[in-house]
Amino acid sequence: MFKGVRSKITDLAQVFLQPKNSTHRQYEALRAFFVDHLPSAQAAARFGYSPGSFRVLCHHFRLNPQRDFFVSPRPAPRSSPPRDALREKIVALRKQNLSIYDISQSLAEQDQRRSPVAVSLVLKEEGFARLPRRPDEERPSTTRVTMADVADVRHLDLTPRQFRTQFGGLFLFLPYLAALPFEKILKQAHFPGSQKVPAAHAVRALLALKLFGSRRHSHVMSAVFDEGLALFAGLNRIPKRAFLTEYSCRVHPQNYPKLMRLWFAALAPLGLGHGSSFDLDFHTIPFHGDDALVQKHYVSKRSRRQKGILAFVAHDADQRVFCYANGQLRKGDENDELLRFVEFWEKRTGHKPEELIFDSRLTTYAHLSKINEMGIQFMTLRRRSGKLLQAIYRQPPSSWRKVHLDSVTRLYRHPQVLDQRINLSGYQGVIRQLTIAELGHEEPTLLLTNQLHRSPATLITRYAQRMVVENAIAEGINFFHMDALSSAVAMKVNCDLQLTLMASSLYRLLGTKIGNGYQTAKADHIFRDFINATAHLTLTDKEVVVRFQKRAHNPLLLAAGFGHTEVPIPWLAKKTLRFNFGESPNR
Repeated sequence: MFKGVRSKITDLAQVFLQPKNSTHRQYEALRAFFVDHLPSAQAAARFGYSPGSFRVLCHHFRLNPQRDFFVSPRPAPRSSPPRDALREKIVALRKQNLSIYDISQSLAEQDQRRSPVAVSLVLKEEGFARLPRRPDEERPSTTRVTMADVADVRHLDLTPRQFRTQFGGLFLFLPYLAALPFEKILKQAHFPGSQKVPAAHAVRALLALKLFGSRRHSHVMSAVFDEGLALFAGLNRIPKRAFLTEYSCRVHPQNYPKLMRLWFAALAPLGLGHGSSFDLDFHTIPFHGDDALVQKHYVSKRSRRQKGILAFVAHDADQRVFCYANGQLRKGDENDELLRFVEFWEKRTGHKPEELIFDSRLTTYAHLSKINEMGIQFMTLRRRSGKLLQAIYRQPPSSWRKVHLDSVTRLYRHPQVLDQRINLSGYQGVIRQLTIAELGHEEPTLLLTNQLHRSPATLITRYAQRMVVENAIAEGINFFHMDALSSAVAMKVNCDLQLTLMASSLYRLLGTKIGNGYQTAKADHIFRDFINATAHLTLTDKEVVVRFQKRAHNPLLLAAGFGHTEVPIPWLAKKTLRFNFGESPNR
């Protein structure tokens, strides 16, 4: 009997010696040190403290021995807080079928301002789902945006009247568009249309926004009530952004090369011919959506690889205008685009291009051999490798000679040139390699060409002029907004590229006619001086009179003959277009 009691007492002692919570452990450890006089290190080890932390615990106990060290903190009651009166009001308003914007406005009228985002968070916490889209008759009677009429060519109003437009400068392009068989071109290119918005009217609407430098076609919504913009396209109202986006998706990709050939062929009689030398380049249009089919390409502007659409562009070096573009390239196919351009140009003009200038990464040596067999002259750069540079540096000084660069505005005009004939893997025959040093670069530049007899100075000068295509691409990005179209919304890339080609050629025609240095001016310069102008439009029974306000550059337009313009516009019931530059409308 005594033995059993003794064993039970021993088991109960373990309750004190092996505490189960932190408060009990603190009590037993401090009691062992202060009452049982156990050494600090032993007391710490017995109850699982480090020597340092136990000394700190003893220090705190000495400073405030009356502190409630051994009472476990009671958890706060878990009763739900009283419901906020404002939250109740938000819930009550939602039960009246009000949207978050309606609720936010109603609270603001009661001096209890909450943003729509804050209202949506409250409703989400309360378990409310989003409202389905409601008909207009179910919405509260508040201030709303004014709805514009649906674009419909059958409702075009050409009755005599007067109005102002913010897009007056666009009408300077109408004489060129009126001189083209626009409907015939689009019909041959198989562009889609409808009874409300035929193909020519849809493309003119898109082209108007591109000519005016609109950053996105969705921004047309701020100008849907401008009668001048609609009149340019030949419609009662400019189409909304949904139509413009949808229209670009209806055009088959194979139709764009047809339109390019027909467009530039029709522009030739108007004064936009074609040259013989072309600058070629790739441009990556960054993509900001989540489409898994979009590949990663190198974006030089950001010095990195990212999702994007790879576009190939050809720039006419003589006419200083884009003459070809393709935005449907995939990895593995980009090297063949050089040959596709040659094929396109031969179909358009009947003969192959005479000279092609491009960068080192544009194609392969095997394709260079094909270009050479076709009798096309080319120049391109060669990539520098360590082994190649070592072989160049081993050349004796007598192999190099100094040349003088004429008509090149730069600091380094007397480079050293090493002229060699070499063989390349995949290239049939001998190719010429010019190694150019002292151009201001740390490493020499390697230039490959099949032009074996032209002087090194002439070749170097011509390749230096290739920078024009870089400037043209920069102009396409900054003014025509080539990089602003490839997000999850907006337009198809090929459609926007085609519009860029058409707009750049129209700007070149306009600049050539104006003269006085505008032949080579950038599009944004021409836009700033002439196109970005309001105008007063007067429709009569037989005329469309565009009267500009007085501007500093109006004399240049008068000198170019725009004051004597009398051109019938086919899509405006053949009314005659006339311009008036700051004169009284009665004169």
